[in-house]
Amino acid sequence: MALVLTEEQGMLRDSAKSFLADNAPVSELRKLRDTRSADGFNRGLWKQFAEMGFTGVLIPEDLGGTGLGLVEAGVVMEEIGRNLTASPFLASSVVAATALLAAGTDAQKQATLPKIASGELIATVAVDEHSKHNPRNTALKAEKSGSGYTLDGSKTFVLDGHVADLFIVAARTGGAKGDLAGVTLFLVDAKTSGVKVERVVMVDAHNAARITFDKVAVPESAVLGKVGEGLVPLNAALSAGRVAASAEMLGIADEVFTRTVNYLKERQQFNKIIGEFQALQHRAAHLYCEIEFTRSAVLKALQGLDEGTPTAIGLASVAKAKAGTTVTLAVQEGVQMHGGIGMTDEFEMGFFMKRARVLQELFGDATYHADLLAQLKKY
Repeated sequence: MALVLTEEQGMLRDSAKSFLADNAPVSELRKLRDTRSADGFNRGLWKQFAEMGFTGVLIPEDLGGTGLGLVEAGVVMEEIGRNLTASPFLASSVVAATALLAAGTDAQKQATLPKIASGELIATVAVDEHSKHNPRNTALKAEKSGSGYTLDGSKTFVLDGHVADLFIVAARTGGAKGDLAGVTLFLVDAKTSGVKVERVVMVDAHNAARITFDKVAVPESAVLGKVGEGLVPLNAALSAGRVAASAEMLGIADEVFTRTVNYLKERQQFNKIIGEFQALQHRAAHLYCEIEFTRSAVLKALQGLDEGTPTAIGLASVAKAKAGTTVTLAVQEGVQMHGGIGMTDEFEMGFFMKRARVLQELFGDATYHADLLAQLKKY
């Protein structure tokens, strides 16, 4: 498949671009941060987001969604990155929705996906337990208890966990920490007794949470997929999340590049426009090339996941690693080329840098994905 958007995908991009630029620019994120918003996102905007069909982009039409694919979700994520829009879209409409589609029973899908599509229900995946991402290191215990299970342990860096209505929790029902087998996914209502949520406001003014499960009882019907084989649907959900996050980083890099080039055309030093200096031209040209390479890697991964190609997980790792290094280069060059003003909080460049840093770590950094790719290639 050609590495270009179709006409319909281009129209979706234009729709998301104008909507987010008008309703959720970077200044809205600053407002959420400075007013210490309890939710960390604008619920009125989220409602509008749902009305435009964005929240149901991956969900089939018979379940209330628009029945599109990850390429379309990536198009939306790129515009979210361009505007630094705070929303549960990545956590709920991409990662959680993919997990439910991959492993949910008909009853589980009917109970959750229409509500996710309408924006009524916010779901998120609780995977990591340490400072670094590694699903195989799941240690939270799920012990058989009567006709159900009891969950004991904690999760960290749970995206939008403080506003989530539903957690998809990775727990160990067998094996030892580090084993591929023995991980099971559970659907846990946020209001279940024994669930404790601690909000964490991250450096980028977005939100995550620490979740503690203290003898949380869940029924057998809460199991998502097969017992002990949860890494299969979890990897599907994480691959979707990784490429969606890569699309967001692409949007950040592209926006930072555009702002920086505009500044190079305006700023004068030594009676010259600084964009005339060859050294800065070379740096800008290099960044442009890296962004375009990243654009191809991200779109290829999105297409691969939609098509179910055997190499899709590897493509997702390539996209995540490449987007992470490119967005880091973009924000560093953006700050440096803007000079002293680039370091100030009043200027928006710092917001892009902080968000880029969080996204680079989310679902595994470039080093993690280089290692994962090597394992897939059996090095």
